[in-house]
Amino acid sequence: MEKVDKLKKLLDNYQLDGYLIPKNDEFFGEYVPEYKDNLKFISNFSGSYGFAIILKKYNYLFVDGRYTTQAKKECGKKFNIITIPKNKPSNIFKNKKLNIGFDPRLHTERLLFFFFKDTKCRLIPVSDNLVDKTRNKKGININNKFFLINDKDAGQSSNKKVKLISIFLKKSKLDFQFISAPENIAWLLNIRGQDSEFSPFPNSHLIISKSGKINFFCSLKKINNKLKKKLKHMKIIDIKYLDLFILKIKNKKFCIDSNTCSIYFKKILEKNNKIKEEIDPIYSFKSIKNKTEIKNIINSHIYDGAALTKFLFWLKNNFKKRTITEISAQDKLLQFRKKNKYFRYLSFPTISGTGANAAIIHYKATKKSNKILKKGDLYLIDSGGQYHFGTTDVTRTISLENNQERIKNIFTRVLKGHIAVANYQLNKNTNGSQIDFVARKSLKKINLDYPHGTGHGVGYFLNVHEGPQAISKGNFITLKEGMIISNEPGYYEDGKFGIRIENLILVIKKKNIFKFENLTLAPIDKSLIQKSLLNNVELNWLNSYHSNVYNQLKKFMNRSELVQLENSCSYI
Repeated sequence: MEKVDKLKKLLDNYQLDGYLIPKNDEFFGEYVPEYKDNLKFISNFSGSYGFAIILKKYNYLFVDGRYTTQAKKECGKKFNIITIPKNKPSNIFKNKKLNIGFDPRLHTERLLFFFFKDTKCRLIPVSDNLVDKTRNKKGININNKFFLINDKDAGQSSNKKVKLISIFLKKSKLDFQFISAPENIAWLLNIRGQDSEFSPFPNSHLIISKSGKINFFCSLKKINNKLKKKLKHMKIIDIKYLDLFILKIKNKKFCIDSNTCSIYFKKILEKNNKIKEEIDPIYSFKSIKNKTEIKNIINSHIYDGAALTKFLFWLKNNFKKRTITEISAQDKLLQFRKKNKYFRYLSFPTISGTGANAAIIHYKATKKSNKILKKGDLYLIDSGGQYHFGTTDVTRTISLENNQERIKNIFTRVLKGHIAVANYQLNKNTNGSQIDFVARKSLKKINLDYPHGTGHGVGYFLNVHEGPQAISKGNFITLKEGMIISNEPGYYEDGKFGIRIENLILVIKKKNIFKFENLTLAPIDKSLIQKSLLNNVELNWLNSYHSNVYNQLKKFMNRSELVQLENSCSYI
């Protein structure tokens, strides 16, 4: 707690009662480099979402339902763990008059209002980041170069995408859009970067005018001469001059994104201009994949399915013969993926958990927590890859010769929820909230549920978690043709086991009928299924799915693997 104590000593210097620490850095990406991960540094919490409030006498960590168990294990002794949105700072500090400091570069007004709107707390922007003042940060410069995706692989030129934004601005009677999210810049310019371990983001900001003129702000060390020539149609400016550049613009109308435009830049923009704050329209544009993207994503899932399936067969063949741990298992899966020339790197940290560890929804195996895979347990593997070109995300729960009827019953109910989503009869107005209800129906019949959404959008060689669409209780975005979304119901029993089945699915339209098409190709463990719980529609879906898995993957299998594939995909 030495780090927390150092931070608390700074509070008096700034006349503060507390300090707010988010997970994100100034680019609001999901995966933060270790040297920028102030939340992990101060709390030891390693999940991808959460925030801490450090008061003089108390420490609070706020996480969502995916991370409650994990947070309690990692930092529950030193922090009060609060699960949001069930409880928010507005519940905890409702009648307390506290001066809480925050770094304005790392927060949006929208989120602060959501979490603190009903409190008597006074939120005070502090230009110094107080966590940075407590750590000995070395000068870390990551200057990995940006690179372009050609039009053939993007399916749409950057010029056409720029025209879409230009039309949007003109219709909205706006002069400029400030694009603060690197993932949206990546889509707009058909550019990618290497600023995240798992997502090919180009950390940058961009200002586009209604006429389509672009000012691109980034570290100039990430742009080589070859790329500079290809981007000659825009002005490339060192990101350290962005605030000065904005201050020179006066009496104009700006559109800013309410999710990723920091309070710092919002205040600068509105000093001399009028602003309209809403969700960046690029999120909607890029959520609908074009024909080229869909074709490449389908191919990526075939490659990924072959690697995962080979791994699953290897695991079943060897867990009793040799010592396999959570870490060695995930490393083996990575080896299988690396055999494909189109594989770049993982799309998120692999979740490899057996026994009680599988009950931690976003578990990450460490040397300390690493368990051996043992007969009688379940093993859950949730992983994905970034391919040229496509992003994958898949979960399978594997029986290590587990024969408990209760576990089979629950697994089958999770499968029923998964099939209910895959078979959902879509129409032009269907949203994720409606589908989330049917995913939970079978589990709820025996008073069980899971504390996370049923699905999230997925990008094209971009972010594995991409909005605006999702299958969750509070998501009302209409699902449209070309959207990709995950289908991942589950169940978790703290200290015992975890179950999840995840495929990615694509919204397609055939003969004016909207429906989902499965992208993910990997056998579902039939040894965990209670056939009597499945109706004819569900059995037909499962047999059809496995038939497709077999037909798509058989050419990648050697002789012994092909026998296992036939058995794994045979009719139930």
